[in-house]
Amino acid sequence: MSQDATVNAAEIARLVDVGRAAVSNWRRRHEDFPQPIAGTTSSPLFSLREVEDWLRRNGKPYEVSLADRVWQRLRLGDDLSLGDRVAATGRFLLSLTPRAEIDRPELDDPDTARLLIRLAEQRGPAAAFEFVCARYAETHSRRLALTSPDLATLMVTLTDAGRGTVLDPACGLGTLLMTAPSARRLGQDIDPTRASITESRLRLHTVDARIAPADTLLDDHLATELADAVVCDPPFNERSWGHAHLTADPRWQYGIPPRSESELAWVQHCLARLRPAGHAAVLMPPAAAGRRAGRRIRANLLRAGALRAVVTLAAPAVDLWLLRRPHPGDTPPSHLMLMAAEGDDPTDVLTAWRRFDTGRHDDLPPGAAALPVVDLLDETVDVGPTSHRLGRHHQNLGARFHSALDQLRALTLAAPALTPTPTPDHPPPTPTTLGELARAGLVTIRTAPTRLTTGTGREPVLTATDLAEGGPPSDRAEWQPGCVRVDIGDVVAGLGAVRVVDTPAILASPLTRYRVDPDQIDPHFLAGVLLAATARHLPGASRVDPRRAQVPRLPIEEQRAYGRVVLRLLQLQDQARQAAELGRTLVRLGVDGLLEGSLRPGEPGEADGAGPPGEGS
Repeated sequence: MSQDATVNAAEIARLVDVGRAAVSNWRRRHEDFPQPIAGTTSSPLFSLREVEDWLRRNGKPYEVSLADRVWQRLRLGDDLSLGDRVAATGRFLLSLTPRAEIDRPELDDPDTARLLIRLAEQRGPAAAFEFVCARYAETHSRRLALTSPDLATLMVTLTDAGRGTVLDPACGLGTLLMTAPSARRLGQDIDPTRASITESRLRLHTVDARIAPADTLLDDHLATELADAVVCDPPFNERSWGHAHLTADPRWQYGIPPRSESELAWVQHCLARLRPAGHAAVLMPPAAAGRRAGRRIRANLLRAGALRAVVTLAAPAVDLWLLRRPHPGDTPPSHLMLMAAEGDDPTDVLTAWRRFDTGRHDDLPPGAAALPVVDLLDETVDVGPTSHRLGRHHQNLGARFHSALDQLRALTLAAPALTPTPTPDHPPPTPTTLGELARAGLVTIRTAPTRLTTGTGREPVLTATDLAEGGPPSDRAEWQPGCVRVDIGDVVAGLGAVRVVDTPAILASPLTRYRVDPDQIDPHFLAGVLLAATARHLPGASRVDPRRAQVPRLPIEEQRAYGRVVLRLLQLQDQARQAAELGRTLVRLGVDGLLEGSLRPGEPGEADGAGPPGEGS
């Protein structure tokens, strides 16, 4: 194994806090820039030691954190065996915990072991391993199919996986099991490396877990276990899933899955491992809802009341099947919930399911409908939401159109009163720079860490998307060493957006916090300075250096007057963005409503959009 740690271009950019374009420019313009020592032409790897030497010689400040040095040591060697080294890291960190029940394994590299011990002392063993897993998932994002945190939370919530035992029979790196708050968690994965990583993650968080490394369909190691909830993101379109060896398997209570329907094998496996009345949430390809080969199984699932809801998700483009194992002697339910979810907000899906599950079939949100099972038991047995005219969705098009129109009309789009000034008789104020203000202690500047484990936790997290859209923090995380907290009145900037925040939160990368002395610097005035610096930024340059931003020397009262105008301009920007979004919504709803009959052209002389058809103006 080589003892020279390597970094790719993206990791070099992260070290110096620049864009990847800057690293490409350095390679072209500097003959002494280190040559690649590994990797490929399209994705070269460089010696970390040589890169550090070059950065020092060229006066470019950089920081390699302890966590990054651990990751670089783990990257040594064959990339195909990186997963095995990550799994070994998990077992090593687990041995450092106070209640460890395993002996400390020997790692191939003593330097890695020493760094891991230091990182565990700094962050704690569990947080240290979460960092390593996040970097591993990022590095092998094309090989690892990971369930998104938002989707994992939705699946766990729908199955009420917070009680009893939860099972994931295709657990991968354990995203779904890590999301479930259940006291006991079971998992299985065909890849022993992934199974080992998942087991270490759960045990480091002191979870009672049993994770089996084996092919779930062909060699179910958890066959004697029953779960209160099952969550599963199985592999799609598998042809060699064991069809020939499993024709008499007792799990196929609803029909033998055809060779081309591996997903229906997973559905029946999940039902077979549930206790009666337990729920399962399984991700499925949309085609599985209507393929001819699976219609008999779908029909039997409907007749038994085992299939309770099918939700088509916009991102990713998959269907979510919600299933329930019937009690013996249960009367099968008469309706199936179908829903075409809009956007990636899970709130509507949860609302729809809770109303449907409590019998409020006529009170479902837009996009959802309760269809009689008897109407679905035709020659196709198509349970795909996009294949049906979801009546409530279309009946609401007219009301939704006029609701969006009312919201658009309520926007004032009022700009602050600004007038041209005559040519000044005196020179403009002498400027200073943001860097000079920082050195004087009037502004403190902190940039968010490049890696922050999000998706669960108590602390709200402000992301770059939140900042750009003017919305509240949309993510959550636990407080971690190196985090940057923002409070009301702090200025936050990143990716061309600038805000004075009104909600405390943790800051996500690549955002930067500017905290001012309000008696000396008005925060909205500073926000205007940063906006102006961004607007003057040359296209194609690698990054903005905010410390060089020119700041006029103005008395605090004059700053506040300017700041009030900047606030109005930012509000105008938000309203303009909202108007653009409402305009797109109106076009979509208007066209859909016309084609579905929920809207009609107004009568001659009727005011455009004055109200629902027939009300006049």
